[in-house]
Amino acid sequence: MPVFTPEYLHKVAYEIYRGKGVSHEEATVVATHQVKANLVGHDSHGMIHVPEYCERIDKGHIVPGAPFVVERETPTTAVINGNWGFGFVVTEKAMRIAIAKAKATGVAVVTVHYQSHIGRVGDYPTMALQEGLIAMVTADSGAGPKAVAPFGGRARRLGTNPICIGVPSDLPGPVLLDMATSAVAAGKITLARNRKEQVPLGWIVDKDGNPTTDPNDYAKGGAILPVGADQGHKGYGLSFMVEMFSGLLTGLGFGIDPKARHNDGVFISVFQVENFRPLAQFKKEMKEFAEFVKTSPPAKGFTEVLYPGELEYKTELKRRKEGIFIEDETWHEITELMEGLKVTSKVGRP
Repeated sequence: MPVFTPEYLHKVAYEIYRGKGVSHEEATVVATHQVKANLVGHDSHGMIHVPEYCERIDKGHIVPGAPFVVERETPTTAVINGNWGFGFVVTEKAMRIAIAKAKATGVAVVTVHYQSHIGRVGDYPTMALQEGLIAMVTADSGAGPKAVAPFGGRARRLGTNPICIGVPSDLPGPVLLDMATSAVAAGKITLARNRKEQVPLGWIVDKDGNPTTDPNDYAKGGAILPVGADQGHKGYGLSFMVEMFSGLLTGLGFGIDPKARHNDGVFISVFQVENFRPLAQFKKEMKEFAEFVKTSPPAKGFTEVLYPGELEYKTELKRRKEGIFIEDETWHEITELMEGLKVTSKVGRP
């Protein structure tokens, strides 16, 4: 069960992508996002996807160096065609456009279609909050493969449809709500399978709609449930609206096309805090608000109340010090890739 420094994992991912013909700039961006996901504890969105992304490059489902095209634009909006480029690269550029527009006009909305997986959604609102802006990002896969059963159903009809909101504050870590509207992200099912672990009851059902803890049942025709357990209609309703923003408004559509490649449609909205009240005052009150919420005495089984994003912040501090664990099966696949691409010597020893 190997443990690595984030710097070493970045070098591994970078050299693998360079070996697949990806430019220095894009390989750096993708590797940075993947390692960041591992650092903050979202291993389901990190290095585990390196083999998958390489396979998509081979199939033409990811196009390194794809043109970034602004199809429509106003002072406050833009529609981006990523032409099947790396989602990390495309969405970073789209967020920079949204940030610039929000700074100029007070508010901005940008949609993106035709790009690959964007990874951990939390990275993009973080870009905005670091510049004193509030941002919301939602994502959906359009007519691509589905993962989630609607409330009251048992067959897959929705994506995991994440939503993320980032807010500037004077806290040491970012205030960041980053959640799937499903009970769990699909990558966490894969992670459990690779680690040969069971999943908690309430995450998935098998192909017949029966609750199960075996992650292999998902791949055999099962489905992930909406977030909310017995109140799953709330997660389902939220997922429905995320798909409207990221699937329908972006023009990706909906449904299931067995031949469709993975396509993350993204809706980005950014707000200039200064247009509502002084930023310094707002950031100060955000810190005080979080500290007030944290004064609640911990319930049984808990040691403290955390503000949204605090767990990821603390996890990153810990993993930067202690290293990042990569499960054996994932590391075996990555090692085979390095050997096949003849980049092992460039990566060096951990």
